Amino acid sequence: MRFCRFQRQDRSTEFGLFIDDQLVSLQPLAAVGASEATPWVTFEQVLRSSPDELRTLPPVTEPVRLLSPVARPDKILCVGLNYRDHAIETGSEIPTEPIIFSKFTEALIGPEDPIILPAVSQRVDYEAELVAVIGKTCRQVDEAHAMDYVFGYCCGHDVSARDWQKGRPGGQWLLGKTFDTFAPLGPYLVHHSAVPNVDQLRVQMRLNGETLQDSTTAQLIFSIPQVIAYVSRVTTLRPGDLIYTGTPPGVGDARTPPRYLSPGDVCEVEVEGLGTLRNPCVAAESPEAEAFRAASDAA
Repeated sequence: MRFCRFQRQDRSTEFGLFIDDQLVSLQPLAAVGASEATPWVTFEQVLRSSPDELRTLPPVTEPVRLLSPVARPDKILCVGLNYRDHAIETGSEIPTEPIIFSKFTEALIGPEDPIILPAVSQRVDYEAELVAVIGKTCRQVDEAHAMDYVFGYCCGHDVSARDWQKGRPGGQWLLGKTFDTFAPLGPYLVHHSAVPNVDQLRVQMRLNGETLQDSTTAQLIFSIPQVIAYVSRVTTLRPGDLIYTGTPPGVGDARTPPRYLSPGDVCEVEVEGLGTLRNPCVAAESPEAEAFRAASDAA
């Protein structure tokens, strides 16, 4: 099942479901008191519904804008150097424990939203990722049961300012990774039942149509259950929390010569079975950036 969040022409937002290629509104199933931050009861009701019941949901026929499938997660957690082939290309030792960092919610954007390239960074890099979305509260969970708490998966993009992440005194992993718009997500939230082979998915990044990253989740050093078990020993994971699971080789910073993002570039993250997440890049002081900030502030 492909869930999504979308904005109508009157700027109202709803959750939807794609049945084949037809978008339907989940508004009739919305639980009393449900909000953008708490759609999980509605989603569970969809999962309990029969195909005939789902076909009675109202189709969305007007043009809509797809948004980030998760509105404002409590936590955006990311795993660094989690692909064996990526660790090798950077000359790093294979980690013995997951390397965890985070992003702020202001970094989260949806498909087709602009990645705003900050004026204070000249080395903004791309990183295609599979994102796991938590569906139930968990803490101190063991690896054997960790997948019971995963609702589904999205395409994600861990945009990274390398000169901040690596070049500042002591390194600034958090700040280098969490500039506004540095966490694109979407276009769909695909339920785990539709992704039986999560440890064998192809992950690609295309920049202006050229494939620069192409690997599979078989290269993950730490599996999703291992990461959830590791993190949940420290902090409680809640519905909607995002785990960006790491990136394959081919990042711009590891190339000779390096290749960084520029205004006018178009990034496409494709994860097998999850769709394609497309985002253009714009300069920080461009009209496109100003318009996006104004629309975000007004939402």
